[in-house]
Amino acid sequence: MTHIFRRSAVACSMLLCVAAAQAADDELELDEAAEQGARTTGILQFDVARTYARPEHWSMARARAELTAQGGSQGVKWKISGRADADAVFAIDSGFYPDAVRRDQQYQFDLRETYLDFSAGDVDIRLGRQHIVWGEMVGLFFADVVSARDLRSFYLPEFEQLRIPQWAARAEYYFGDTHAELVWIPVPSYDRIGKPGAEFYPMQLPQGTRMRGEVKPDNTLANSNWGARLSRQFGGWDLSGFYYRSLDVAQTFYQVGSFGNEFEPRHDRITQIGGTMAKDFGEFVLKGELVHARGRKYNTFNPALNPDGLVAQNTMDYAFGVDIPAFRDGRVNLQYFGRRTFDLNPAIGLERVEDGASILLNTKLAKAWEGEMLFVSMLKRTDFMFRPRVIWSASKSWRIVFGADVFGGDAAGVFGRYSDRDRVYTEARWSF
Repeated sequence: MTHIFRRSAVACSMLLCVAAAQAADDELELDEAAEQGARTTGILQFDVARTYARPEHWSMARARAELTAQGGSQGVKWKISGRADADAVFAIDSGFYPDAVRRDQQYQFDLRETYLDFSAGDVDIRLGRQHIVWGEMVGLFFADVVSARDLRSFYLPEFEQLRIPQWAARAEYYFGDTHAELVWIPVPSYDRIGKPGAEFYPMQLPQGTRMRGEVKPDNTLANSNWGARLSRQFGGWDLSGFYYRSLDVAQTFYQVGSFGNEFEPRHDRITQIGGTMAKDFGEFVLKGELVHARGRKYNTFNPALNPDGLVAQNTMDYAFGVDIPAFRDGRVNLQYFGRRTFDLNPAIGLERVEDGASILLNTKLAKAWEGEMLFVSMLKRTDFMFRPRVIWSASKSWRIVFGADVFGGDAAGVFGRYSDRDRVYTEARWSF
């Protein structure tokens, strides 16, 4: 049922990506290099995954190349980056996936962050395709309201590979401990969910129904997104508040057709108001996010309520977490998250409160070896995802990962519905 897709926004948002901090460090290094002249960096990455749950099959055999150039002079900085993918799994398991999935995922080229930075007095301006991250928590999307995401591999990829940049104009102003930010997105990007029949397609189609092509709004001024964010430090607390008016990056599945047996993905206008907080208590770091959303619609499959099978619901998303050092240069990250629905319509198939928890363990195993375990569970539905992995830093340039993705629990839950997607995988990455 499509209400599961909306529920996934609660559960999947919290999936932790330990590479997020590393991505921030890389961005800083590039900014420093820009002041010294042009610099080119890149990665070559190879991902292979074998789904061992029946039916057993190869689910990924992808080669990825990403190239970034950055530089600047006379107060202007620039960045250009692009990514190319080729997935041989569609040749290895010819016929396993529908043709629409193959056309969507076999080959792809994306323009990544490509922008100009300059200053106008005390205001810093960035124009172009860029990441705009408003969330504070590691691995959370609740307050990361501006970003679109590539969800064709669920929320399993690392953060810097999951996010889709937005074409935006951003202005930032700093005064003392206060930071003000204005954002305008004239041509929005949206979540990529793939095609029906893909490994992690989020919509479970009822028997006898089909999915139409996604309808994206026209690129007009009326369909642009905009928002503002204000952040400040108070007594060691990093606090922020934001307002964002936008077309939803996530799809809403409208029930269409003469017999109501077809669905059409669209994007509705929504409003999100929220805030974040973070506090360093020496070795402990406390973080939290709170987001109120208005205008988002949920599926009911009850045409008597509405011919399009949807009802609007206002919600409050929240998340709290603590980061604790442990083990050998390792850490423990604990998080609690949830969504509360106001004036709940029971026809959408959700509880008034849908909540969950996650735990991430990370530790050094040897000089060049690192171990991780991530466990995430919805508390009421008891479905779960378990992700153990071992990371080998073979050299400064080479990183190799061996891991597994295991899903289980209630088949109607966010993770339980992928119980036939259990897989083992390896990833090899060369950075230059």
